[in-house]
Amino acid sequence: VQLQAYGGGLVQAGGSLRLSCTASGRFSSNNAMGWFRQYPGKEREFVATISWNGGRTYYTDSVKGRFTISRDNAKNTVYLQMNSLKPEDTAVYFCAVARRAIGGSASTEYNYWGQGTLVTVSS
Repeated sequence: VQLQAYGGGLVQAGGSLRLSCTASGRFSSNNAMGWFRQYPGKEREFVATISWNGGRTYYTDSVKGRFTISRDNAKNTVYLQMNSLKPEDTAVYFCAVARRAIGGSASTEYNYWGQGTLVTVSS
């Protein structure tokens, strides 16, 4: 399974970005997908996850009400709509495929990872 993430960039605080991540190879839409982010020198942290059919989503508290995860199984793509961005959202964002139909917040639940896309929010 290969994951290609894109959509990162530079945005002012309060602005919006939409990240996309397309899977290819031996990808199954029966698996949950998620987004994580990593600050320099820190461990990768959970942002959001979506179940295989999009029926269940889960967010870390700091992004609730601002970020929305969605997926289009016909396109093998997961999205992360990020609104009301803050400077503390600046990080490299990674998409991932979970081992199961419903994912959680632990990185160990995910076995395929994209290459990361940088999001920079200026104040």
